[in-house]
Amino acid sequence: MRCSHCGICCEKTEMLLAEADIKCLEKAGYTRKKFVCYDKKSFAKLQNHRGYCVFYDTEKRRCKVYEYRPVGCRVYPVIYSIEEGVIIDDLCPMKNTVSTTELKRKGKGVMKLLQKIDEEAKTRVFHTKPTNNLK
Repeated sequence: MRCSHCGICCEKTEMLLAEADIKCLEKAGYTRKKFVCYDKKSFAKLQNHRGYCVFYDTEKRRCKVYEYRPVGCRVYPVIYSIEEGVIIDDLCPMKNTVSTTELKRKGKGVMKLLQKIDEEAKTRVFHTKPTNNLK
């Protein structure tokens, strides 16, 4: 696939992160607190800054961590839709450059990644003790 560097995929991102993605970015020198947020179900996601992924350079229209980018970013625009399964995201203006072979290959990666992310979120929930602030 070809990328036009439009930044649409980085705008208001909800990109899920696997622990391996987080560790890779930490190893590259980034602090977890600066780029990870957790939702109510303990899923790790990339943070946004001024409406874009914290790592997207809006002036240069490039990813600041391209070499270390998360797996979800690597396989994009191949995504998983609850209604349709593995698909090519309609938001991507370069969606027509994804070959059938690439869709199948990246689709397998998406499913494997989502399974891992789901397992990790469940582990976070299991290890998080509820706090009772009522006194």
